[in-house]
Amino acid sequence: MAVSTSAGTKFSVSAAAPATYNEAGYSALAFTEVGEVSDLGDLPERVYEVVSWRNIANRGESKAKGGYTLGSQTITVGIDPDDAGQALIDTLTPSDDPGSISFEHPKLGTIYGRALVMGGPRNYGDVNTIATRQITLEWTIVSQDEDGIVYVPAD
Repeated sequence: MAVSTSAGTKFSVSAAAPATYNEAGYSALAFTEVGEVSDLGDLPERVYEVVSWRNIANRGESKAKGGYTLGSQTITVGIDPDDAGQALIDTLTPSDDPGSISFEHPKLGTIYGRALVMGGPRNYGDVNTIATRQITLEWTIVSQDEDGIVYVPAD
């Protein structure tokens, strides 16, 4: 088994929703790549809640799997005022509607999904620091029947 670095991964956004929540629906969208990404953070995945119950007759705790969240993600980028992707992030931040997100890795494939773009702080640092910004994504389900996350293997 081989492991891979994140080198070559592209982070892209679209303000549009796909017609269908599958590879064809997402790949039909016009995505804009976000430039100067230095850290992608945690990619979306189902994380279930633990539901606990303690029966007072036997004191033991029973557990079950409850609902899930797709999580949140914080992405670090170097601030580039001329970057079209960062400009689209600024457009999506005040919107109540989720954007379509794409992460394309040259060996691990592509992940598509829908997320609210929450914005995030800017950090100008000191004389020896690149000015950066944090972009927070809150991943959201697309309906009560599907979460909208699509994994497409690399060719």
